[in-house]
Parts: sequence; C-alpha cells; structure tokens
Amino acid sequence: MALLEIKNMVVEFPGRHGVFTSVKDVSLDVAEGEILGLVGESGAGKSTVGNAVLNLLQAPGRLAAGEVWLNGERIDQLSQSKFRSIRGKRISMIFQDPMTSLNPIETIEYQLVETILTHLDVSKKEAEQRAIDLLDQVGIPDPATRIKQYPHQFSGGMRQRVVIALALSVEPELIIADEPTTALDVTIQAQILELIKDLCKSRNLGVILVTHDMGVIAETADRVAVMYKGELIEVGDSDQVLRAPKEEYTKSLIAAVPPSNKKIHRFPKVALTDSDGSALQDFDLKGHWLAAGDVHDATQGTLLDVKNLSKRFLVQNAFLERNRRYVDAIKSVSFDVKAGETFGLVGESGSGKSTVARVLTGIHPATSGEMIFDGKDLTGKSGKSEAAAARGDIQMVFQDPYSSLNGRMKIGSIVAEPMVVNNLTSNKEERDDIVADLLELVGLGKDAARKFPHEFSGGQRQRISIARALATRPRFLICDEPTSALDVSIQAQILNLLKDLQEELNLTLLFISHDLPVIRQMCDRVGVMQFGELMEVAETEAIFEAPQVAYTQQLVSQMPKFSK
Repeated sequence: MALLEIKNMVVEFPGRHGVFTSVKDVSLDVAEGEILGLVGESGAGKSTVGNAVLNLLQAPGRLAAGEVWLNGERIDQLSQSKFRSIRGKRISMIFQDPMTSLNPIETIEYQLVETILTHLDVSKKEAEQRAIDLLDQVGIPDPATRIKQYPHQFSGGMRQRVVIALALSVEPELIIADEPTTALDVTIQAQILELIKDLCKSRNLGVILVTHDMGVIAETADRVAVMYKGELIEVGDSDQVLRAPKEEYTKSLIAAVPPSNKKIHRFPKVALTDSDGSALQDFDLKGHWLAAGDVHDATQGTLLDVKNLSKRFLVQNAFLERNRRYVDAIKSVSFDVKAGETFGLVGESGSGKSTVARVLTGIHPATSGEMIFDGKDLTGKSGKSEAAAARGDIQMVFQDPYSSLNGRMKIGSIVAEPMVVNNLTSNKEERDDIVADLLELVGLGKDAARKFPHEFSGGQRQRISIARALATRPRFLICDEPTSALDVSIQAQILNLLKDLQEELNLTLLFISHDLPVIRQMCDRVGVMQFGELMEVAETEAIFEAPQVAYTQQLVSQMPKFSK
C-alpha cells in the first residue's frame, strides 16, 4: 500500500471570467521511503497539487474532483478542524517562499518551539533543545544565538533552512518540499538533500520534491513526474525519464538545463508554449524599444571599482557602546567590474553577496570603503547629488519575487514606476507602450499589465521584476539570484535575453547566484565570498577547472551534476 495516493485530482479556481482548471485529472502515488520528483514549468500546477493534498488551497480554489489517501485513510473529505491533526504532524510542507511562511514578529525560537509543543509530547526545555539541534542539523552556524533572532535578520538561504527545520521538527510521515533548495548554496543544498535522503531511509519518510533543478532531481529522486499545463504527461524512474524521456516537453526541459562541465554561448531554444498558448522564444532586440535611441557608450576599462568595502550591522543594541553587538556582513571587499562584462559573485548563503548588491544600490550605506562608478563616488562623500546621478544608471533584480512586488499595484504600474520616479517620460501613453513592450519581451504578454502580482506564479513574478529593472534602460544591472524562482525553460529564455541585452546595449552585469552551472554560462569573471570576505577572483573557467582556494574547491566539488 502506498503512503500517499492521489486519484484523479482536479483543482479549479472560479472567477469572474469563468473557471480556471489548474490541475487536470492527476493521479500520483508515493511509497514509504521514496522521493518523488515533481517537475514542470512555473505555473504548471506543481505547487497546487501539494497545496491540495494539505487542504491549503487559497480561496476560491477548490478540489473539484478526485481523492487523496494517506496510509489507507481518505483525507480530502475531512473538516478543517480534523485536518489540523494531519497538517504539520503527519504531513509537513516546505514552502517555496521562506519569508512569507515565517512570522516576522516572532523569533525563530518561538516558531520552532511552538510547533514542537503543539505536535509532540515533550517538555518546553526539551523542545527548546530540539529546536537548537534542528538548526544545527540544517547548517545554521551558532544556532544557540541565532535562534533568538527574527526572520528579517537571516539571509534568504538561512530563512529557507529555518523552514526546513520547521518541517522536520515533528517527525512527519510525508514531506511536501516545494522548491526546498531554491535559495541555498551548493554546500548547504548538498547537506539538506543528504539529510532528506537519510530521513527517507531511517524513518521510511515519503517526500514529494517539487523543483525545477534537474541536477537535484538526478541526485535525489527515485521517480520523476512531469507536469505541463496542469496535466501529468510522464512518470517513471529518474534515470529513465532524465536519460531517455519519451515526451517532447520532457526533452525540451532537459535540453534547457545549463551544463555544469562546459561553457556554451547560448542556451537551446525551447519549443514550448506558455499558459496562454503563445510561443516562448528568444526575442530579436533589433528595432526593439530597449535598443532604440542612444545605446550606452562602449566604455573601455573599469566601470565599477570597489575598494575595501565594509558593512557592519547592529544586532544587539545597548546604552553602553561596549555592550552592543555587531555583525560584519562585508569585510574589506575589493573588486572591479569592467564595462560590458558579467562579473559573478558566489558563496554560501550569508556570505555577504546580497549585502554587496544592497550597498552598491544605496539600500544600505557602506560602513567604510570606496565605490567608484564611471568616475562618480557612490558613497556620497563627494556629494549626494553625484551619487544619486550615478545610481540612476544602476538597477537591481531582487532575489525574492514575492516581497519585491507591491501586491496592491497592477503589473503595469509596477513596471512603469521606475520611469515615473526617474522622470524619464511624462506621457502616459508612451509609458504604457513601453510597459507592454517589456512584458512581451519577458514572455508574459501585454495583457499581464492589467493583473495583480498574486495572479502569477513565483517564476512569472521574477520575470516581472526583470521587466521593471529594464524600464530605465540601465547601464549596470545587478541580478541577485535572478533565476532562482524560474524553471529551466524560462531560465534559458531569461539568460539568453540578458546575453542579448548585454551585446546590443553594452550592458554590464553583476550576477549573484548560488547556481554554479548558471554562473559558468553567464560570467566572464567570478568572485568567491565566504564569511563576508572575498576569497578568490579569477576568470570563470579557471574557477571551475583549477580553483586555488580550498573553499572554492569544495563549492565546485559539491555542485549537482547532470550530464545529458
């Protein structure tokens, strides 16, 4: 008997314009001790299947047909009150977005201890110690101290580790892991996947692993199920599906996976269609709005020069200076970015990569050091007007596509906002045309302008973020994990788009990512960060073929490998 059985599941979302069916007659089963990989495009219905199993569909979503069985017991007809004894205790979920799944006004300790006490018969002291041990298991340094902190004091990857610790805290029978390693660097990803595999063996735990990372699937999953437009199109053993797929869609997905063992000029064009049936393809920028007008001068030499950059955060305030506690997020970091190149930053979650990006954009002021962009001082020492003028040429694509978009604004207004703030055009009709052009460029279509962020999947929201960043025709684009929420087909399209923009507009990129195969394909040079310090800077191929520092060697060795 299977641990979990999903029979002929149909999920519908009624709306003003009719009923949208997001899951169409899906049947799956998961055995004890088995990891089932669930893959497909963003918006294919993968997360909806997990939410339906847990009875967590957002209104007006409903399970219109089908059955869900857990260990021989039908659970889809249970009331919400009865389902609470199953949700969390017998079935846990690792959600895709760690920031919105943690309570921002409670400490990590409170959230872990509350969950343990709710579902397990242990004392508060035992629960507190168990919580610390769990943080240690998922790789959070100094867990006894960090457990007292709040979610906003953790990086994206560390918040994901906390969510994983929450899911593991009550020893469930089944875990639904929705992109559990999306925000994790390769070392922690390897540690988490090994932990999940060990739990499957030691506890006979079943896992549904929802991911777009084929490397993770190849190294972790026993079987793979492929979804497309809400339908299950192929199921089989991992080796069979990944090495000899039967369906054209599966072949297209695998073709779009960036190789880890070599560098390619462009990603293969994926012959797929998106949710409204229009073809997803590479766009020709010739004659496009972004390529019209004045193209950035092909400046030679260094565009950005960073010298001894440091950033210190206050983590514990006190009246007396000696009692205050600080954390050094960046420690005397120095690097330069040449005009027209792509400079990559890699390293563990919490190593300071995103902090560098936020200091460069002015979100955080630098504690010390210099940042010179095209001869202009970004620190403000030479005047705030000079720094503001220089930052007009710098835009950023943020890591989290959920919290970086205003949920009360329509997509058209979100994409147009940088043009309004920077006074680029006062003509609303012209702005609307530019917005429609940008949304077409990132594969969403002009009709997306009339919708709100909640109507899009995580990957689609990231494409909106990229469209917004391009709205000012930036000269320097900072991409902080720009493809972490994207499936491989859309990732290939976006990365090709960034390459095209770079060639057509002489765009310069700072590319921050934990995805080493993507870094290899995109970057000319790479800097490796650890504990706020820059450990090594070298040409990309030198980093992958002959890393000089032990930490870099460890990163490269633990990279998920998927050969086609």
